[in-house]
Amino acid sequence: GRQNPLARDAKAPLAGGKIFATLCQSCHGNRGGGGRAPAMRNQNFKHGSTDGQLFDSIQNGIPGTEMPASGLKPNEIWQVITYIRQLTGAYQERVPGDPATGRKVLTGKGDCLKCHEVNGEGSRLGPDLSTIGSWSVAELRKALLQPGTREGYESDLVSIQTKDGRTLRGLRRNEDTFSLQLMDESENLLAFSKADLAEVKHEQKSLMPDYNARLSPIELRDLIAYLKTLKMRDLAKTVAAPVTGALQYERIVNTRGEPHNWLTYWGDYQGTHFSPLKQINIDNVDGLQARWVHEAGAGLLESTPLVVDGIMYTTGHSGRVFGLDAATGRLIWEYKHKPANPKHQLAGQVNRGVSMLGGRLFAVTPDAYIISLEAKTGRLLWQTQMANASHGYYATMAPLALKDRIIAGISGGEEGIRGFIDAYDPATGKRLWRFYTIPGPGEFGHETWEGNSWRTGGGPTWMTGTYDPELNLVYWGVGNPSPDLNGDLRKGDNLLTCSIVALDPDSGQRKWHFQFTPHDTRDWDSNETPVLVDREFQGKRRKLLLHADRNAFFYVLDRVTGEFLLGKPFARQTWAEGLDKNGRPILRADAEPSSKGTLIYPNSAGATNWQAPSYDPASGWFYFTFHEQGNVYVKQTQAYQRGRSYWAGRTYSAGEPPYGGIKALDPATGEIKWEYRFQKGGYGAGCLATAGGVVFAASSEGNLVALDSRTGKLLWRFQTGAEIHASPMSYQVAGKQYIALAAGQNLISFALPE
Repeated sequence: GRQNPLARDAKAPLAGGKIFATLCQSCHGNRGGGGRAPAMRNQNFKHGSTDGQLFDSIQNGIPGTEMPASGLKPNEIWQVITYIRQLTGAYQERVPGDPATGRKVLTGKGDCLKCHEVNGEGSRLGPDLSTIGSWSVAELRKALLQPGTREGYESDLVSIQTKDGRTLRGLRRNEDTFSLQLMDESENLLAFSKADLAEVKHEQKSLMPDYNARLSPIELRDLIAYLKTLKMRDLAKTVAAPVTGALQYERIVNTRGEPHNWLTYWGDYQGTHFSPLKQINIDNVDGLQARWVHEAGAGLLESTPLVVDGIMYTTGHSGRVFGLDAATGRLIWEYKHKPANPKHQLAGQVNRGVSMLGGRLFAVTPDAYIISLEAKTGRLLWQTQMANASHGYYATMAPLALKDRIIAGISGGEEGIRGFIDAYDPATGKRLWRFYTIPGPGEFGHETWEGNSWRTGGGPTWMTGTYDPELNLVYWGVGNPSPDLNGDLRKGDNLLTCSIVALDPDSGQRKWHFQFTPHDTRDWDSNETPVLVDREFQGKRRKLLLHADRNAFFYVLDRVTGEFLLGKPFARQTWAEGLDKNGRPILRADAEPSSKGTLIYPNSAGATNWQAPSYDPASGWFYFTFHEQGNVYVKQTQAYQRGRSYWAGRTYSAGEPPYGGIKALDPATGEIKWEYRFQKGGYGAGCLATAGGVVFAASSEGNLVALDSRTGKLLWRFQTGAEIHASPMSYQVAGKQYIALAAGQNLISFALPE
């Protein structure tokens, strides 16, 4: 990490102290003693304790807290950090003892790894020691000899007895009047309602041994000398450490056998976004109530959480990941990503969720990294750069976790990137393969790009794909070509943009593709979900792929071969006369952007977008969000500049009021079975069908509604008070079904009354 260049500057602490007194003291207290904000003397901070992390926090502020951006010059920030470090003498302190011998004390006679972790080695039960070297010698000595006296390092040892007779013991992670979250001595995360507990006993003793008696003064000195070397988490070592966890690949494949959990972004590998739970049904849904709210910090949420055995994993904005008690919403842990390059600001950047495999979570970051976290603690295991954020790349989607690889896509279609899909080793973060969605010289489809236009061809892959374990094929949507609105700068069909690609996940090789909008000039990404369904179609049992495209056509494909089976418009469109026998659009001559402007339906955001559709196996219908609006498309000339927006045109509203809503469609015919309208639909709010005969649907205007899946009749509604850009999901804990949805900056969970 970055080191303070003024660490040995004798004048820096004095200058930093003056700045601290002026800007920081009102919250952090006199000489950093604490007040409205945390104390500065302990050198261990929630949002990062290294010099570089402190610099970022002071320079940029901390979203979701009262900590603002300082407005200081870099040299002034380093002066403040030097002053903060001087409060405990962390820079100048002489450390006696032998670190190598101290390491042996830690792993041997000290038995520290029984409770603590150092760079992936040891137990997750107690606090991580990987960055404890920022503490002073005096602080470390006191913590070892007087355990439980340091804030954040108290014992918090709890013994509980459940009403059904079980006795458990562990360290508390969180607690309120009605619930308790803890990690037991086997490192299992557990969450309880206190109504189910016969007794909760907070033990006063610490799990730490009596080091006054166990260690000699020399051993204690050497142990402290080793702890002082632990300045930052060493990811080269955490990669090598074993990570235990129960969510194996076989469970995800058979997720329908455990309907109480929600194990992937879409709920299953097939992307059906359907819940088999039916405790909430058409007869009682009108009694649904909000049960808890979790505030994820400032910024609009677009995430859909996972739930695994009572624990919820979800993301916020700006690179934040949370572990929550799924029954109460109480926080168990939080991870905050720090950009590798401080110029890549993350404030307000969205993320759509995580994936999980074994005991590891996987997420992408706004500065185009893919990361792995311990599911039990939220601690970082590894991070790998997918692409350079300075070149216009970023990442927002939830990765797809398969048996032995993690698949992830990239964003940046409006910045002239070259899109790709990657596979990574879940244990190490090593990239296993890359599939470019814009083919280079010698690759399939390269001839569909004139000249060197392929170099800035776009093709982002910004939504989570789906997977067929039997065929061992991954299906991934590809976004628009770049520049968006001027096709003269990239003549040809522009493969593989606006397509679905079927890939071999072992090699990354293309098996087939289907392009919905060749040579797109209206920003109609095809990143919407490829939903995989096995059913009767035209008198034959087939493996189908269902896809409602942004271009206003609904498609049915054979997912074994990519053969086109059905295509039919589901919303107003004025760009195509129809589709030919192979599914290629029959274009209208007057439906291209022009320098004067051309009115075309649908608009550039599409007749549907990235909102989750849902497929109900009982009704056999496909439910999805639609949007009705046209745009005037204007073509312009624009030179490409790396990392800058590259539209080569603009759009504006046709002037008529738009509307949106939910439609139910029969995939056998493409017939619309019913429609429910919102005054304002939205481009991120999706739907969820359930076995209870209820479809839950959301709109950007803040409404969550429950509809009869057979008729579209309104059964219940709730105004969340915030704009919705996420899709509902469902899970069950302790026999109670919940419906969860992100709205604004809050995650809200609903259930029937007790």
